[in-house]
Amino acid sequence: MIITNSVQQTNQVEDLTMTETPSNDIGQVGHNQITTYRQFWPFYLREHARPENRAVHYFGTLLSFGALAAGALVNPWWFLAAPFAGYGPAWFGHFVIEKNRPATFTYPFWSLISDYRMTFRFVTGQLGKDLKAAGVR
Repeated sequence: MIITNSVQQTNQVEDLTMTETPSNDIGQVGHNQITTYRQFWPFYLREHARPENRAVHYFGTLLSFGALAAGALVNPWWFLAAPFAGYGPAWFGHFVIEKNRPATFTYPFWSLISDYRMTFRFVTGQLGKDLKAAGVR
């Protein structure tokens, strides 16, 4: 199932744009009805409704950037730390703070892209309008 979803996600990557914001005409698509990244992004944001969960994700994403940089600049073994640095805090946020199942288990590619996208949009001050459009306060 994960392999199939990864293939579907990769084939539909043209739906991904870094400036795209969710539109209200899509509505709240059910988890089993997601077939495009345009539908996934608002779903992803609703799965990260609590600011504390998002903060833990930002921390993990920045740690993963650090591990990737260390892998490129210091020692390639640091590349092995990147998934743990990113997913460890994120999964803690889902299981302990948000009390939901990480989207990574069903949509691995889109979820990874969205972790970085959410952090980037937060850092650049653009995430608020995406959260509002997705119905997240």
